[in-house]
Amino acid sequence: MNSKKITSGIALILLLQSTYAQQKLSGFSSEHSQQHQQLEASFDKELSAAAIGNNIKTLSAQQHYLGMPRDKWVAENILQQFKSYGWDARIETYQVLFPTPKTRVLEASYPENYKAVLKEPALREDPSTGQPDELATYNAWSADGDVTGELVFVNYGLPEDYEYLERLGISVQGKIVIAKYGRSWRGIKPKVAQEHGAIGTLIYSDPKDDGYYQGDVYPQGPFKSEYGVQRGSIMDMVIYPGDPLTPGVGATENAKRLERSAATNLLKIPVLPISYHDAAPLLEALDGPVAPESWRGALPFTYHIGPGKAKVHLKLEFDWKMVPAYNVIAFMKGSQQPDQWVIRGNHHDAWVYGAADPVSGLAALLEEAKAIGVLAKKGYKPKRTLVYAAWDGEEPGLLGSTEWVEAHATELQQKAVAYINSDGNSRGFLGIGGSHALEPFAGEIAKGIIDPQTKVTVLERKQASDIVSAATVKAKKDLLAKKDMTISALGSGSDYSSFLQHLGIPSLNVGFGGEGAGGEYHSIYDTYENYSRFKDPGFEYGVALSKFGGHAALRLADADVLPFDFRSLSKTINGYTTELIALMEQMRESTAVENQVINNKAYELTVDISKPIKAPSVKSEVPYIDFSKLQNALVALDKATQQLQEARTKAPVPGEKTDALNKALYQAEQQLLYDKGLPNRAWYKHTVYAPGFYTGYGVKTLPGIREAIEQRRWQEVEEQIAIAAEAVNRLTNYLQQVTAGLK
Repeated sequence: MNSKKITSGIALILLLQSTYAQQKLSGFSSEHSQQHQQLEASFDKELSAAAIGNNIKTLSAQQHYLGMPRDKWVAENILQQFKSYGWDARIETYQVLFPTPKTRVLEASYPENYKAVLKEPALREDPSTGQPDELATYNAWSADGDVTGELVFVNYGLPEDYEYLERLGISVQGKIVIAKYGRSWRGIKPKVAQEHGAIGTLIYSDPKDDGYYQGDVYPQGPFKSEYGVQRGSIMDMVIYPGDPLTPGVGATENAKRLERSAATNLLKIPVLPISYHDAAPLLEALDGPVAPESWRGALPFTYHIGPGKAKVHLKLEFDWKMVPAYNVIAFMKGSQQPDQWVIRGNHHDAWVYGAADPVSGLAALLEEAKAIGVLAKKGYKPKRTLVYAAWDGEEPGLLGSTEWVEAHATELQQKAVAYINSDGNSRGFLGIGGSHALEPFAGEIAKGIIDPQTKVTVLERKQASDIVSAATVKAKKDLLAKKDMTISALGSGSDYSSFLQHLGIPSLNVGFGGEGAGGEYHSIYDTYENYSRFKDPGFEYGVALSKFGGHAALRLADADVLPFDFRSLSKTINGYTTELIALMEQMRESTAVENQVINNKAYELTVDISKPIKAPSVKSEVPYIDFSKLQNALVALDKATQQLQEARTKAPVPGEKTDALNKALYQAEQQLLYDKGLPNRAWYKHTVYAPGFYTGYGVKTLPGIREAIEQRRWQEVEEQIAIAAEAVNRLTNYLQQVTAGLK
């Protein structure tokens, strides 16, 4: 790069910083806003990409999954780091159930015998791999089992895949299924298989989705090699996360525990993840119909659905033991409102080495804590208490964070201003989801952070990515016209879940990615060597994450009036409601047309007699359902949020009312909780955000209504509309009282 380009780049940064510095921060007085931006500039100067890289290298040097000695070593290392930075830190330990594999056998006869390798080989190009006693490839929370049966290929193992199998006349009852990773969370695949009578499940990563079809495989490139395997939990987290034996209460040493057989979030069939090296001979042996094009992967043979001549034998046995989960909790006490907590967290446990997941995010969090510690040593005191946490046991099912939240639930609902989460991190674009009352706040932070590669703000780069990837011309036009940032809704899959969906604590989940794709996820190849080559060379996006997480925590800690904007929440819920009404209309029309096609025998007349397939079943008609309760509630909410915002901006809030106002603002989201929870999963109490029953990590918004529609339970749709309307009305009445208190 020539000197003119360097000079112009520096000038652009200075211009952006100058423009940003002149802006008043939401929730701050003009004078305090300027002071706080100077504080953030000092914070930024203390962040070091090299230090983040060193922490990634140190903490991922050995495997540190839950329950092993190195897991405790990592927790104690983090504890000492926090203490050295000047934080009041401690380890809170919970006793949780955690199974590890004792026996893994996968074999088949064709009639020739085949025995699966079930091992990821060490690589001379990656010296981190091949350490003694690497954790075997397995799915945590699989049942013990010794089963033999025919094999059936079920595509991604989703409910619609089984509908197609039914049309083919293929049942998985009493059989073992093999499914591809992707399109949903891994735990959904054995869940649906079990519902259809399967006796076992194999899950593999097809190279079309995660392998040589995507690019060069590791170590030449970042993608999954033929022996790579994705470990991971298959706990039915959509029922409840955390320790299976202590739902709803912290897993302390003396906690009352269920019998394992009574834990409703554990499946009953054996499940094993395998490489595409091990999957190929099993798939190649299948007979039966040729798989439709959308089912086919990139292995070099014709994909059949099965069954076939081969009988598959799957034997799994686990050591079901109680182990300690070490949460590291660090406090910096607030100088003015010590009982208002701003919580920032990232987990520390990994499946094996975990350089990307979770240590890249953890190292950024620790860098934030270090920088805040430097500020504190120079005299800085946060107004509210900062709580920085490193969770254990996230990988097996959000164990550490869930148990901490359940143990401290009453206190957290009184004190927690917000929870800011991160997990893995890599180069690319800002990704952010969370409570929509924090959407403008998140956008304001994103306007002030410079992207390491392009030198524009991370907001501008995110918006550019959203526009380019938009699926329709209308979507592109809408995004081009939109100036503010949109954040996504949160499902599950990381440690925010208990805070937001169980307790109603406002939450954000943040990280960078999109240009660090690869196949290392939950494998032995998630190493420092891999990360530093392909994920974030130079660790500059670690610094970007530290800036975002640190700025968010510091602003929430020091704001005069907390920057919640419930107009964004109201607009978002209204958008979700409009989507649901449109969904009902589309389902009504598509059901009527499809039933007419079926009744007219169109499928029978067009079927290829060499490839017989039954017509789909006629579905019940979609009724007209009244959404007016929810629509009217949202009209009232919109009015209440506008009135609150006007009252806040007309005049400064008197000092004696500020503490009460701030507490009312951060507790407002709790009004959207429903005590009885969602249908068939009472642990999830938020009426707006939840993980989907058949998507897992993927979110379902207004979940009670949406899933009742998708599953065609029409009476339940009406019941859930009433429940959601009541929750919205509670929030409306609450905000009206807050507004009245300002007058």
